[in-house]
Amino acid sequence: MYNISLDHFLFLGAILFTIGVLGIFLNKKNVIIILMSIELILLAVNINFVSFSTFSGDVSGQVFAMLTLTVAAAEAAIGLAILVVFFRNLGSISVEKINKLKG
Repeated sequence: MYNISLDHFLFLGAILFTIGVLGIFLNKKNVIIILMSIELILLAVNINFVSFSTFSGDVSGQVFAMLTLTVAAAEAAIGLAILVVFFRNLGSISVEKINKLKG
């Protein structure tokens, strides 16, 4: 059977974090992909919290991961609501048009 260690979980978290950061920096036009990249970053952080918590025998990392998931869900709901209003006002969700909302 396979022996999964802490390094495996940290490697998975690092891969997800890198994909999320690359999604933010390489895509500057689509707001939905930027929001999904932020969610990937939060997921990578939660994987690290849970893996450290499990391997150290402490529950506080898992509790903090649940709080982070709650904040991420609220962030997604508010972000999508902002996108709906943004689309209704301008007819597009392009990042370049965000400056038109000032004023």
